[in-house]
Amino acid sequence: MTHYIPEDLPSSIQHFINGKFVDSVGGETFDVLDPVSNTSYVTAAAGQKADIDLAVAAAKHAFQHGPWPRMMPRQRSRVLHTIADLVESRGQRLAELETFDTGLPITQSLGQANRAAENFRFFADLIVAQSDDTYKVPGRQVNYVNRKPIGVAGLITPWNTPFMLESWKLAPALATGNTVVLKPAEFTPLSASLWAEIFREAGVPDGVFNLVNGLGEEAGDALVKHPDVPLISFTGESRTGQIIFGNAAPFLKGLSMELGGKSPAVVFADADIEAALDATVFGVFSLNGERCTAGSRILVERSIYDDFVARYAERAKNIVVGDPHDPATEVGALVHPEHYDKVMSYVEIGKTEARLVAGGGRPEGLETGNYVSPTVFADVSPDARIFQEEIFGPVVAITPFDTDEEALELANNTRYGLAAYIWTNNLKRAHNFSQSVEAGMVWLNSNNVRDLRTPFGGVKASGLGHEGGYRSIDFYTDQQAVHITLGEAHSPRFGTSK
Repeated sequence: MTHYIPEDLPSSIQHFINGKFVDSVGGETFDVLDPVSNTSYVTAAAGQKADIDLAVAAAKHAFQHGPWPRMMPRQRSRVLHTIADLVESRGQRLAELETFDTGLPITQSLGQANRAAENFRFFADLIVAQSDDTYKVPGRQVNYVNRKPIGVAGLITPWNTPFMLESWKLAPALATGNTVVLKPAEFTPLSASLWAEIFREAGVPDGVFNLVNGLGEEAGDALVKHPDVPLISFTGESRTGQIIFGNAAPFLKGLSMELGGKSPAVVFADADIEAALDATVFGVFSLNGERCTAGSRILVERSIYDDFVARYAERAKNIVVGDPHDPATEVGALVHPEHYDKVMSYVEIGKTEARLVAGGGRPEGLETGNYVSPTVFADVSPDARIFQEEIFGPVVAITPFDTDEEALELANNTRYGLAAYIWTNNLKRAHNFSQSVEAGMVWLNSNNVRDLRTPFGGVKASGLGHEGGYRSIDFYTDQQAVHITLGEAHSPRFGTSK
């Protein structure tokens, strides 16, 4: 298979601090691999505490003395719309770089570029249309909410859909007048460096956006522990989230964390089975299975179980695995050999725990690169590791149930609680089950299609807080209550008696 390499790849990837591309203060670098050849194609600056200190100082100065937080919402909105225009105009290039860096199929990367632009448009509109609460006590008092940007926001983003998920945090943080330091995932730094040119061209002042590449244990750790960064928004693994929680605690920082998932897709016998098959196959195998909201546990009512498993396995065997740059590809290469090894170890564990009905190894004809055949396990017990632990790859566990009560118990039987997908045409069951399932987000008779106005977040080990729509505005702003007395102030008169 020919190895496609985009034209004009950078010779190195640098930080972007206070309007300039710079190397690490100490000259540290790390190698970046592409997931098809697993060879290093570029070195990136590896941020250390000294680099984070410079980036935070630039962001703090821009916040305290620069124009960005003081602009009228309409002014910032115009800049954000320009950013969206630029992202859209470069969609093909963005998708090409993202596919090269992550191994995601090119057709899915093109969608990510469009979604990134839409994130900026959404918050550009929201800050102009937003109204805040006013409470009146007629003739006595007016109370209103004054919303203020908080300061320097530290944004730590994952490698699965990097550019889009960076936009998800950058757009609301900047829209509300904060300045930012972005620490992208070390596996996939390529597309993040494009933000610098886009923001500069759109008119974002120097120091408002800063980018420090590097490892989580070095750059990420320094950002979380920096006393001048009051906000941390993190998307990634639950274990990393626990570490961040502990490190942010002494500073009482604002935290928003979207963590792991092991989301159930529950298919009842009265569902539209064809639609459920389409959605549950897509829900695990799109984005190479590297998605936090993947419906990676499929719970199927026993009367349709055998037929469902057979049809699901057949679909999985026919999924096109191959070159991420080929438009026919449905599953590409996993992001990194470390992650490939992790996913393959779970495949081997699954073979000892359940019945393998599709996949289970490397696809034929793809001897190099991080390729995993779409893998389906049936008859998976709820105490199996492949039922309980997040695999984050093209691997699914299917389990039968007999009653609504058993389905709910199975659905809630993990430490995670990010998403749930329910397939039934019984209206009463649909609503009762949705409201009882332990998940931050539920999709009824639908795959994962999200309205940007709705809250995004999970419960239990899947997260802390919510972003999306007004919840993002709440996270990135302080809400100050201002009280005005209209009449005389009737205060008890302490200290007047003799």
